[in-house]
Amino acid sequence: MDNAIEITGLNKTYPGSSKEPEKQALIDVDLTIPKGSIFGLLGPNGAGKSTIINIMAGLTVKSAGSVKIWNLDIDKNPRNAKTAIGVVPQEVNVDWFFTPRQTLDLQAGMYGVPKAERRTMEILETVGLADKAGAYSRALSGGMKRRLMIAKAMVHNPPILVLDEPTAGVDVDLRRQLWDNVRALNARGVTILLTTHYLEEAEELCDRIAIINHGKVIVSEDKEKLLSRIDNKIIRFRLDQEVGDIPGSLEALCGKRDGPRSLVFYYSPGEQSVGEIIEKIQESGYGISDISTEDSDLEDVFLQLTRAA
Repeated sequence: MDNAIEITGLNKTYPGSSKEPEKQALIDVDLTIPKGSIFGLLGPNGAGKSTIINIMAGLTVKSAGSVKIWNLDIDKNPRNAKTAIGVVPQEVNVDWFFTPRQTLDLQAGMYGVPKAERRTMEILETVGLADKAGAYSRALSGGMKRRLMIAKAMVHNPPILVLDEPTAGVDVDLRRQLWDNVRALNARGVTILLTTHYLEEAEELCDRIAIINHGKVIVSEDKEKLLSRIDNKIIRFRLDQEVGDIPGSLEALCGKRDGPRSLVFYYSPGEQSVGEIIEKIQESGYGISDISTEDSDLEDVFLQLTRAA
């Protein structure tokens, strides 16, 4: 088995009412998530990400198509298919009067895990909460509560972990801690499905990325291949003197002022050389004090694909 999740021809239509027409939330969605990968599912609000997750978790009934989780069809073997995934929802959902240890024991009991087979302290150690095992959940920090949510999803030892906006509303430091947790889990062989609105998070963590919009998958491919779709770079020059009116030769190269002594150029390496830009700057009577460049990132690709869809 090479794939952790296989989705083919998935459709979901929500029925209408007297006031609202029916809504087709998913349209012929095909997704293949390789075993052992960190897979990013990106899209604007209302694109269909949560519908896909809810169908996999058994919370929403699909209209058509097939879904296999760990090679188990959710129609033919729904119970085992559900136990193959652990879902971490966006909302923090813990009992404030339970300790993390009690929370995990209760969750394991709901999954039918015998007491002798529960790994409560091992899981708390994995997510960095072993020292808080006996503290009330209400006393945990925001980041600790997020990690406790991940721990809850791991009590039945699922090979697939679904993280739905796991870092929403947390600060930069806590986000980095959660990233480290995700990498550690993946290193242990857990397949991660991540939805996020933080595109730098997907770019940092994911091996493969799918973008969905208006219920359709626009693209699903390796991250590096996806990033190479836009062959644009930004180059900034800090000059030895202030720039007045931009000379025509530089304006023709799409040069723009980026400050009193700074020029910025947007160019395609395949069509234009940096040497040509430098030559034109020097011919215009300016010296160059500093040069910096920026590559296109996932945000550029995301915006281009979702606007075109």
